[in-house]
Amino acid sequence: MLHTTVTPSQKRQAFRAGLASGAIQRFPGAFTPLTAPLIQEKGFEGVYISGAVMANELGLPDIGLTTLTEVVQRGAQISRNTDLPTLIDGDTGFGEPMNVARTVQLLEDAGLSGVHLEDQVNPKRCGHLDGKEVVDEATAVNRIRAAVQARRDPDFVVMARTDVRGVEGLRAATDRAKALADAGADAIFAEAMADLSEFEAMRAAVDVPLLANMTEFGKSDLFTVQQLQDVGVNMVIFPVSLLRMAMGAIERGLDALAGDGSLQSQVPGMQTRARLYELVDYAGYAAFDDGVATFDLANNRS
Repeated sequence: MLHTTVTPSQKRQAFRAGLASGAIQRFPGAFTPLTAPLIQEKGFEGVYISGAVMANELGLPDIGLTTLTEVVQRGAQISRNTDLPTLIDGDTGFGEPMNVARTVQLLEDAGLSGVHLEDQVNPKRCGHLDGKEVVDEATAVNRIRAAVQARRDPDFVVMARTDVRGVEGLRAATDRAKALADAGADAIFAEAMADLSEFEAMRAAVDVPLLANMTEFGKSDLFTVQQLQDVGVNMVIFPVSLLRMAMGAIERGLDALAGDGSLQSQVPGMQTRARLYELVDYAGYAAFDDGVATFDLANNRS
């Protein structure tokens, strides 16, 4: 009821333990706070919070238009709604190294378990679009050093994302990953790898945990969790998948409503009222104080 009872410190410790466990960590992307407990219930290891999704929810493209305040607020809303660790997209850190430091501390205060920061030029672009630009190595390294120096909780995970593969090729990407790991990054997010052999090359280049991004319609094929684990990947995110599925269903439903004048044909695919009430824990609120929160849950249509 209300918020998770697992502390941010406990979640961060769980995140680090998972990355070190030898079992690949699966983090579907939560596009609303309501999806986070569903991800937890289905047995996944963590929750991802995508910058692209946060921008798209606001009706914006993923080109660095969201603000630090918006990202921190959404991160807090999702994190407090799950017992699982949460990793959030910090884009380029919202400015210079001092801004990066503030970003890390605000995300710590909001209860996040970790953040990834990328080496694109600000304003950034979606990692699977052409035309990206990356900063020089010194600038990228300084972002990570600032983030590591700024954190107060040593268990808060600072992950470095590199977009160099799509700009300068694989060799340059592995060199950049090594530099970011040497700067103190706890893990490497290797964006837009072309195939499994490229993940293997990245794995050979660094000793820290490695993240794979399995986003649909992107540069990478949709490898299975097992395929990724077999080449040494420690964590996989599915950043926009739930949003895409939901928006697809919404569009089909609107088409049915416009064509039929009713949504009766769509009801079998809808989440029931009873299931929604389970996720938001109506019963827990009623049990907490039946003098204030009184609900009759017996006659809801399933």
